[in-house]
Amino acid sequence: MDAQLRKLAVKLHHIGAIKYGNFTTKVGLQTPIYIDLRVIISDPDLLEELSLALWSLSDEEDKHHHVCGVPYTALPLATTISLKSRVPMLIRRKEAKSYGTKKMIEGLYEKGDTAVIIEDIITSGSSIIETVKDLKKEGLNVNKAFVIVNREQGGKKNLEDAGITVKYLFTMTQLVDYLYQEGIFTQQCVDEVKEYIKNSQIPMKVKVENERLIQSFSTRAKASKNQSAIKLFKLMEQKQTTLCLAADFIKSQEILDIAQLAGPHIAVLKVHIDIVEDYNKDLIQNLKNLAKTHNFMIMEDRKFADIGQVVSQQFRNGIYSIAEWADLVTVHPVPGKGIIQGIGKGLDECSEDKGIFIVAEMSSAGALTTGEYVEKAVKEVADSEMVTGFVCQTNIFKDPGLIQLTPGVKLVESADDLGQQYNTPNAVVDKGADLIVVGRGITQAKDQLSAVLEYKKVLWEAYKKRVVENTE
Repeated sequence: MDAQLRKLAVKLHHIGAIKYGNFTTKVGLQTPIYIDLRVIISDPDLLEELSLALWSLSDEEDKHHHVCGVPYTALPLATTISLKSRVPMLIRRKEAKSYGTKKMIEGLYEKGDTAVIIEDIITSGSSIIETVKDLKKEGLNVNKAFVIVNREQGGKKNLEDAGITVKYLFTMTQLVDYLYQEGIFTQQCVDEVKEYIKNSQIPMKVKVENERLIQSFSTRAKASKNQSAIKLFKLMEQKQTTLCLAADFIKSQEILDIAQLAGPHIAVLKVHIDIVEDYNKDLIQNLKNLAKTHNFMIMEDRKFADIGQVVSQQFRNGIYSIAEWADLVTVHPVPGKGIIQGIGKGLDECSEDKGIFIVAEMSSAGALTTGEYVEKAVKEVADSEMVTGFVCQTNIFKDPGLIQLTPGVKLVESADDLGQQYNTPNAVVDKGADLIVVGRGITQAKDQLSAVLEYKKVLWEAYKKRVVENTE
């Protein structure tokens, strides 16, 4: 193996993958050695030889169901290993798609399968940590990584501390020693690289793409411009609940019964007032009394979608007089900013704070709320002080003062016969959900109170885990 590795080191230097000199890393550090393994894709023979050598690190007792290359340099390595070993490959995306399945992991797999990570170089180990985290979210078992070069700057220890065994072909010291032995590097070069390694240990820093996800609700309340969002952040923190209960009943008493039962444990009660067959003013007054008693907010899921003038009348007038009692309403951004102005006009004579949730994404199969539509929805209305947050399935905004409301949640992934798709609590919280809508998972349960308490507990634990994991 030593002779093979020495030959591989020479070949890597020959194609320009290893260079000695004075270089600046992407984080601004000066280094005497530059290693760029992306060029191996231009030498198929070397790519194959490196891949097979990497796979030879696997023990006989190892039974890996999948190989997963860290994007992007390791993908050709993982592909070659998969083709040669006949072990299926998985790809971890750098970010979830905003359409279709919205998966982070591509490929066919089952929960409980094992996967081994393939990587070209480790410095701090953060890229592998991020990949392992996403694989484990999908129920895969991952505890090994095969790497071409260990730069000896702290990555191996960071990974082992995270429970990941690391096997590698070269350390950076071994690489320069091989090249010295072959008369390519001088003793001065070797000494400089070893001194650099000694003085350049890099702590692991897992990339956080959206800082709002690592902040507590109490911290985010201070960053909010919307009074309803501030109230809701504080309420969720105080009651330790992120549960929004969808009381989609057609009888008034059923709504009141579930509000009385779940009220102490929820942050928001969501209704569709226009489906109530026996609607009357007593329902509203009783509901407001329960909200005051149990400290929850009331949302009318009206999904306003007309021009501003019409929406202002829908909001304020008619038999429902929504503006008088709903703390929060949902609004489609299709008409543009005029719809928010319409809601504002409907509040001309109202002294209470009200909030708007913009419906940017929907949980139904085949929904058209994707891509550019979502981006424009966020861009066009996020700066309004009337906006409490967004109804969405994924992490589409960065403002910590806004709230992500995510519907379509059950303890087990499923779908109904009308296209509604359900995700698990942990899955939606990991994708940015702050306030989570649960309906039939509670309302159709045999023991509704037990279901409320279980969802409350699971969702709050997922929120605390999201905050704690990313701030350590």
